[in-house]
Amino acid sequence: MNPPPTSAATPNPSAPALSGIRILDLTAIVFGPYASQTLADYGAEIIKVEPPTGESTRFTGPAYEKGLSAIFLGVNRNKKSLCLDLKQPAAIAALLALVDQADVIMHSMRPQKMAALGLDAKTLLKRNPRLIYAGLYGFGEGGAYEGKPAYDDLIQGMSGVVDLMQRQSDQARYLPTIAADKTCALVAVQGIMAALFQRERTGLGQFIEIPMFETMTAYLLVEHFYGHHLADRQEPAGYPRALTKWRQPYKSTDGLISVMPYTDRHWQLFFKAAGYDNHANDPRFTTIEARTENIAFVYETLGNIIKTQTTAYWLGLCETNQIPAAAVNRLEDLEKRPSFKKRGYVSRCR
Repeated sequence: MNPPPTSAATPNPSAPALSGIRILDLTAIVFGPYASQTLADYGAEIIKVEPPTGESTRFTGPAYEKGLSAIFLGVNRNKKSLCLDLKQPAAIAALLALVDQADVIMHSMRPQKMAALGLDAKTLLKRNPRLIYAGLYGFGEGGAYEGKPAYDDLIQGMSGVVDLMQRQSDQARYLPTIAADKTCALVAVQGIMAALFQRERTGLGQFIEIPMFETMTAYLLVEHFYGHHLADRQEPAGYPRALTKWRQPYKSTDGLISVMPYTDRHWQLFFKAAGYDNHANDPRFTTIEARTENIAFVYETLGNIIKTQTTAYWLGLCETNQIPAAAVNRLEDLEKRPSFKKRGYVSRCR
């Protein structure tokens, strides 16, 4: 049976998921641009709106051409570019003409600034009732920090990241990646796509906000609220398995390896294959409840075993017994990995 012919009412099934969706992107740095780039990868038309000076990330780090830094290019592919000085009435008028034809407008300016420009959610939704208005903020509206500026470092400090690092390593540090920006960006993608889906049902757009502080806190507390979830007990917050200093890549005789026996069966197979039957029979290792209670000892023991053999030895043993394990990659190694090379996953600017 031949498939029915496609038409305007019958979308092409081979088209990208967001084909035909137009998004005005007034965001900057990484939080918003990473979100809009992901939406572009799904097929949306992204019109990136910048001031005459360009956004600051254009000038962050190495570049072939001034104003096109590697980081900027890394979060702005598949986008159209538009320069508008929103201090000028003509620029506002031009933007509003685009709003009339847009499905989504997303911005990372403080709400009071957008209101001063006449670009607040109430005004734009009245103008275009089908519009999804996404505010990518540091803090949620109606909260104690509403309208305050925020960057990744602040959010890592406020949401619990620094506390987790200090608990594990005795050093108050940020994660060596802009984790809050990128995590919240992916939540923004989910929120925008959910709003678009709801519009298919109702025919109406809406205002949504993606606040970094609240989003990153919820993300961390998934596991780290831990026993603190139980309101009638005095259990501390913090997931012990993730916080022990022994949760780390292990040193083999010739490198670093990540080894992750997880299930009861994994641990039994690992110890027996490695020649440590005494540990296989140790009640501290036999159940997930016991391992959780003794997690520091469990991981320290594993590390002491791993350091007796080469990385290749352990990779072979784990492969044979279907235990998750992998050699540790350096950043420069990633583009050379067979899986990435085969799929053309990494592309470098030339």
